[in-house]
Amino acid sequence: MEFCHQPLDGKNYSNDDIKKLIKENNVQFIKLQFVDINGQVKNLAVPSDHIDRVLNNEIMLDGSSIKGFRNIETSDMFFFPDKNTFQILPWQEKDGRNSARLICDIYNADGTPFEGCPRCNLKRLMAEAQKLGLSMNIGPEAEFFLFEKDGNVVTTKTHDRGGYYDMGPDDLGESVRSDIVNTLQEMGFDIEASHHEVADGQHEIDFKYSDILTAADNVATFRVAVKVIAAQYGLHATFMPKPVFGINGSGMHCNISLFKDGKNAFYDEKAEYQLSDTAKYSIGGMLKHIKSITAILNPTVNSYKRIVPGYEAPVYMAWSLANRSALLRVPAKRGISTRVELRSPDPSCNPYLAFATILAACLDGVRNKIVPPKPVEANIYKLTDRERKRLKIESLPGSLKEALGYMERSLIAKTALGSHILDEFLTAKEIEWDDFRTYVSQWEIDKYLARY
Repeated sequence: MEFCHQPLDGKNYSNDDIKKLIKENNVQFIKLQFVDINGQVKNLAVPSDHIDRVLNNEIMLDGSSIKGFRNIETSDMFFFPDKNTFQILPWQEKDGRNSARLICDIYNADGTPFEGCPRCNLKRLMAEAQKLGLSMNIGPEAEFFLFEKDGNVVTTKTHDRGGYYDMGPDDLGESVRSDIVNTLQEMGFDIEASHHEVADGQHEIDFKYSDILTAADNVATFRVAVKVIAAQYGLHATFMPKPVFGINGSGMHCNISLFKDGKNAFYDEKAEYQLSDTAKYSIGGMLKHIKSITAILNPTVNSYKRIVPGYEAPVYMAWSLANRSALLRVPAKRGISTRVELRSPDPSCNPYLAFATILAACLDGVRNKIVPPKPVEANIYKLTDRERKRLKIESLPGSLKEALGYMERSLIAKTALGSHILDEFLTAKEIEWDDFRTYVSQWEIDKYLARY
């Protein structure tokens, strides 16, 4: 089953529409974009004269050169552009000439979707949801830091010392954020808010929720736009989860809802908390499977420096109606805005894989009617170990190694990712963990060199 998402401006582009846009905007190059298993945006630039070959899916890719894709014996692959993702790139205009992008699925040489393409994989999960009459919307909130540069060297010196919701002159990032917002709006994003976050040099820009395929495309575009605009100010923007010890890390809270027949399936006016059984079962599914998918939602060694008590990041597996110390929170709005906020993901994740695993966990909860425990409204950070044990509140994995162990044994991870992506991801992350485990850090030198 094919999914071709609706563009941000609501149009449904034909080949002729795209050719017209290319001519009207003097587009010289088309960037064919896709992501690898790590979520890194890649692209191939094609002169716009070759737009017919692009739209006919004739442009080839060497899959053996992309981490986690193909070996050298079966490396021929093809770009299949999603025409509704055609977009002029505002930051690449020069002397009236423009570049545009098309986000692509990667297909095998035989014309079938490549099982290792994160975007194709997400579409597969969306088709499974559609069999139940369900679709998922997600509103991600990706935080980031702005750091100064020393020439071409990136530092960890924050751009300012502003705090939560601060304004100028304490918030030195206002101009940068404004330019990012303006750029995203040029690309059709519906920006709901932007503000300084809790930590020094930390920022957040929120855009409207959408279906999970569009949301994943938007996160990938957002991360590129933020980095490009920051660089124009001589700054480095990073989505690294915990770049500075002792201050808050960056998360990517995900506001999740399931829809059925055009209505929010999480809302039931007459039910307890006005949450439907579908909402409660989804919460149950996420709580049951969160350990198994944490390696996808928090995919780096550094991710687990953020998920510790004391810095507002969720550590404990519980849900609540308002309590921000819980992993899952149900914001106050009801009706069409009824949603569940998953607070553990961080912005280093591959959004296509992250949203696929979240959807798989929710669908399993719905299919198997997994009833969650009672909500916890106490500040979980202040509970003792004994109190948490009595309430049966478990903790998220404490390291990438622990998270990979849960993932390797998980049927839901295999369901969400397929064998190819799961195997390639585990292999890459086990190498990353081993590199970290054997690396001698500056902390160890400072701590032990003189003493021993």
